[in-house]
Amino acid sequence: MDSISFTPIGMIHTPFTSVENIPIQPSAAQGVKGHIILDNKYIDGLSDLDGFSHCYLLYHFHQSNSYKLKVTPFLDEKPRGVFATRAPKRPNAIGLSLVKLTGIEGNRISIENVDILNGTPLLDIKPYIPEMENVQKVKLGWISDKLDQLSSKRSDDRFK
Repeated sequence: MDSISFTPIGMIHTPFTSVENIPIQPSAAQGVKGHIILDNKYIDGLSDLDGFSHCYLLYHFHQSNSYKLKVTPFLDEKPRGVFATRAPKRPNAIGLSLVKLTGIEGNRISIENVDILNGTPLLDIKPYIPEMENVQKVKLGWISDKLDQLSSKRSDDRFK
């Protein structure tokens, strides 16, 4: 396969300066504020985004320098296939978070419910549209009996 390269479109700024103690998903980061500084050449791409309440951020896990095909996720004690987790140690270190959009001023995008390390390179922004994500009869695999731990669980150094 050919290699692919991406250039960040901006930088994500959050209160989290180390990988330890970050909420492990946006739903566990309710009210945590952050912002994005978008490269000025992409400002026109922000047109109409302010009409959405939430957006997906795709970003590079820039502190992840290797990967494992089996990982022990934060909500489990058992090694799982990396593609059955949201762990940052992945063959392509790409993260995805659904955040609340609270404002856009020039190239600064204010967001909430942030579970991302400060200084993370942003690859893309996509609006969240529930009707396009409407999936019925969902199976949650190994995590189905662990969701009650989600809001209290924090990251540690296992994926350094």
